[in-house]
Amino acid sequence: MAFTIHGLPVSQGIAIGHVHLVSHALLEVNHYHVAARYIDEEVARLEDAVATVQGELVGLKAAATAGHAHSEVGAFVDLQTMMLADPMLVDAARTLIEDRRCNAEWALVQQMEHLVEQFEQIEDPYLRERKADVVQVVERIVKVLLGHPGHLPPKRRDGLGTVVVAHDLSPADTIGFRDHNIAGFVTDVGGPTSHTAIVARSLSIPAVVGLLHIRHLVEEDEVIIIDGSRGVVIVGPDPQIIEEYRLRRAELELERSKLNRLKDTRATTLDGEEVMLLANIEGPKDIGQIRAVNADGVGLYRTEFLFIGRDTLPDEDEQYEAYRDVLTAMAGKPVTIRTFDVGADKALNTTEARFEPNPALGLRAVRYSLAEPQMFLTQLRALLRASVHGQLKIMVPMLAHATEIDQTLRLIDKARAELRSEHVRFDESIEIGAMIEVPAAALALGMFIRRLSFLSIGTNDLIQYTLAIDRSDEAVVHLYDPLHPAVLKLIGGTIQAGARFGMPVSVCGEMAGDPAYTLLLLGMGLRQFSMHPANILEIKQQVLRADVGELAPRVQRILRMDEQAKVREAVLRLAG
Repeated sequence: MAFTIHGLPVSQGIAIGHVHLVSHALLEVNHYHVAARYIDEEVARLEDAVATVQGELVGLKAAATAGHAHSEVGAFVDLQTMMLADPMLVDAARTLIEDRRCNAEWALVQQMEHLVEQFEQIEDPYLRERKADVVQVVERIVKVLLGHPGHLPPKRRDGLGTVVVAHDLSPADTIGFRDHNIAGFVTDVGGPTSHTAIVARSLSIPAVVGLLHIRHLVEEDEVIIIDGSRGVVIVGPDPQIIEEYRLRRAELELERSKLNRLKDTRATTLDGEEVMLLANIEGPKDIGQIRAVNADGVGLYRTEFLFIGRDTLPDEDEQYEAYRDVLTAMAGKPVTIRTFDVGADKALNTTEARFEPNPALGLRAVRYSLAEPQMFLTQLRALLRASVHGQLKIMVPMLAHATEIDQTLRLIDKARAELRSEHVRFDESIEIGAMIEVPAAALALGMFIRRLSFLSIGTNDLIQYTLAIDRSDEAVVHLYDPLHPAVLKLIGGTIQAGARFGMPVSVCGEMAGDPAYTLLLLGMGLRQFSMHPANILEIKQQVLRADVGELAPRVQRILRMDEQAKVREAVLRLAG
């Protein structure tokens, strides 16, 4: 008998396929005593398993680099590679084997649980993500130790794909599935910004997460349907339901093909308002995706992915070349490059680890940059040098204090002075802007408007900090709501302040690429959207159908509401 489960929709589309259960190896670990004469063999077994996983990760990184996967995937793989070299994990497990004469699997899981317990005492979103990486890398090692195969079943003759069902999936897992006939992903845990969600969207594979015990409710090879737009999973559907969803899938594919016709159409509303649709990228490898949709430029270049997962920092020339390549490829279109946003979950190998009670509220983003002025100065020099190759703008993340702005501007002036003295050319009129990610910044915009040239709203962090919600924690992810009245007032107020003082404002968080919010943002006055390239044509379609003159007064009424349910109903009516 068919039954339906509801979860969190994180990657759109419809998938129909056979269940492939991914082993949750950590639940299968037993504890047994190892005789003294076999201890060295047990330690060697652990080390061999770690070496095997290291090799797998090297291969997966190469696959991510060579393929079309989202660039963040490579950073996730780098993070797991770092953890394999962390003495707090493998070395400590080795000591447990020797001291307690226990099997490698049990020793590794014991040390993992010790580390996870430490993370759980610090209720912080970024550390929670790091905790998930620890669990996932241990899962990989344990699977090798237990002899579990990592391969997927062969392609089916009935034309249906494979739906991967797991407790959780790491980026390394999902990249490993790329060359198989994967129809979709379903997991017990996760949220809209979990690794599974990010990778599924980058691969355009339907996914539903946060289904709690889905892995225990389905059987291997059972037919399953995923509706990644509505968050619905149907287990054991009858032929009539399968046919219905085949038709829906065909309609969606037809709609997608129609969207390609909009590639060269200007994003202009029905009443003549021009809108810029920009792309979020992590490096030069993303240029192909930008060209495929003819984006108006780059609204967010995340430079931290040049820094993460390596033993030495990129020098000035390496950074310059990466920035230059993107500017040259964009052929005069604007490219907004964000200075590196490291700290918290994005730790650098080259810096000494420091304990922070709450890293999301600690030394990260511009705070980290200002604490490491030489590193920051090197990046600023590289950015200025690259500015002669295109229309470059520099954007600084997580500014919240006038002193931070002033210190940043002084360092930029120092970089300018050094380059002038060395007779190195750069754009003297380069624009400097800020990301609005902290409620304090959105409530004190005057200090930004007096000092800078543009603003970009990072809705992911702004929502998280405003609502005190860990968006990676499935226990509270349902409270992460872009339509909370307080969030909308901060976003709307920032856009309106920009219009009042003639300062350009963009949105570069997830809201910009979600068609459910396009009309709302247009009605607030937003004219620059920045998003993953895959979302640009769908957002353009929304823009082409919009009448801003009719939307604006309706949106102003929404901004005066103070109950989420009423806000949600009103936003749904905007499209009606």
